[in-house]
Amino acid sequence: MLFENVLGQEHIKNHLTTSVDNGRIAHAQLFIGKEGTGTLPMAIAYAQYLLCSNTDGENIYGNETCNLKFKNISHPDLHFVFPVTTSDKVKSKPVSSFYLEEWRKLIKEQPYGNLFDWYKLLGVDNKQGNIGVDEAHEIVKSLTLKSYEGGYKVMLIWMAEKMNIACANKLLKLIEEPPNKTIFILIAEDEEQIINTIRSRCQILHFPPLAEDVVKEALIKQYSLETSVATKIAHQSNGNYNKACDLVYKDSEDIQFEEWFIFWIRSAFKAKGNKGAILDLIKWSEDIAKTGRETQKQFLNFCIDFFRQALLLNYSANDLVFFEPKTKFKLENFAPYIHGGNIMDISNELQDAIYHIERNGNSKIILTDLSIKLTRLLHKKS
Repeated sequence: MLFENVLGQEHIKNHLTTSVDNGRIAHAQLFIGKEGTGTLPMAIAYAQYLLCSNTDGENIYGNETCNLKFKNISHPDLHFVFPVTTSDKVKSKPVSSFYLEEWRKLIKEQPYGNLFDWYKLLGVDNKQGNIGVDEAHEIVKSLTLKSYEGGYKVMLIWMAEKMNIACANKLLKLIEEPPNKTIFILIAEDEEQIINTIRSRCQILHFPPLAEDVVKEALIKQYSLETSVATKIAHQSNGNYNKACDLVYKDSEDIQFEEWFIFWIRSAFKAKGNKGAILDLIKWSEDIAKTGRETQKQFLNFCIDFFRQALLLNYSANDLVFFEPKTKFKLENFAPYIHGGNIMDISNELQDAIYHIERNGNSKIILTDLSIKLTRLLHKKS
């Protein structure tokens, strides 16, 4: 992965290459960034710069054979860890090494992909993956071996917030005092979900959303889009290049999510004083509950964003509104119902629903309860 293929984030590129050039490399680093900001491509490019003895701020002029191994995502001193679960391929005790073929495919085809894309590729989007204690044993085992090429070893942990407590506790000592010339790069979207004892041992780098111009130029280069089309998609993506690519292919899960959301909102409005509409909400809850838990969580996060966009429009912060409904639903008509008097309650209820679904609560009950609460909150006065 070349630094030139990583979109934007120039200040972070400069920081990372300078730290290597000056020999000031933190043994444990945590890259924090929302989906589509480039944390994974940057981590791989950084590992390549480090392992291949590259110079001048780019992945060239170093070890040519080493750079070729990185092109094929097959360098023996670069180890990957990511959330996994059982599947048709792996029936029990799944670890990352069993899924390396699929992982290389994700990096080559969707380096800006998210957890949902990864589970979809594995065919397990109805399950929730994690990084468990079996993975911790594998990490310890692989890092006790000597470096294949005599230099650094890099352990890259993607979606580190998916480490369970048993795994995190087993890795604490190793992250604090790793073997000589061993570098940990942890990548996460939600810093708060990583336990403090792990966080405190890492040097943290925050990745901001990508600038609209960066996304626009990348779309024009990759997809040969007209400037006007690329500009519109870049605005809608809100700094998320993965979402921008989905919008190009019209393959964004947001289209389905929008249909679910609009039906839900309209049913919730009708439910006040109309007992028949409650049946629609129950049927809606049953339908959403049939999808995978990752899909449910992603949909509820989409709902949080939708409500926030309505609030911004209601308070005339039009420059911050990037959402454009794909249906005939008019955001400006909905916006007056979302205000300071109910937005925090709505957001908290959605966050609670995500929390309970993540912990394997009964989705149908959780979503039905959420729907009934929403009918009251939508009619709350500002």
